Amino acid sequence: MSLPAGDGPETGPAAGPDAARPPLILASASPRRLDLLARLGIVPDRVDPADLDETPRKAEEPRRLAQRLARAKAAAVAARSPGCLVLAADTVVGVGRRILGKPADATEARRFLDLLSGRRHRVTTGVALVTPDGRLRERVVETTLAFHRLTDAQAEGYVASGEWEGKAGGYAIHQRAEVFVRFLSGSHSNVVGLPLFETAQLLRGVGWLHP
Repeated sequence: MSLPAGDGPETGPAAGPDAARPPLILASASPRRLDLLARLGIVPDRVDPADLDETPRKAEEPRRLAQRLARAKAAAVAARSPGCLVLAADTVVGVGRRILGKPADATEARRFLDLLSGRRHRVTTGVALVTPDGRLRERVVETTLAFHRLTDAQAEGYVASGEWEGKAGGYAIHQRAEVFVRFLSGSHSNVVGLPLFETAQLLRGVGWLHP
């Protein structure tokens, strides 16, 4: 569901501390999303992660899952944050219709790497923004990428590094795993966890961020 732009004044970080704009809440504990927002010159007024069950539904596709969870996270935090602008996101890694979540342990992380090795896969991020009056704005962004064929030493070394922990798909493109990527089409920041172009569009659309 995509709703029309708000009619409020066009304000944002550049407008100064006295600008009449609602507080921005990031409904995520991800340090990567905080870092990405900082590239736009944005520091959320508050970080308030939504605690939701992220288990995929039966036969749910990666795109649907990312969109559903982003909406649910934004709605949950907005319900307890009256008068605020709530930004939420969810990133899903998929190989075909198979969803690769956050590995439970090193064994699963290695299985994920073996599956991704030499193959294309897709990273999808749902971004949801709920305005103080309850309107929902959203984007779903997909990036296609491929790893080169990993050697056993590369896979074992990466698992031993621990970078896979807490990462969808079991890797972090902004760290060591970037050297695995032989092809990428689309938004790089989307793979990290927040597509910056589309996020900026959403914030501009509600008058929170200056062009």
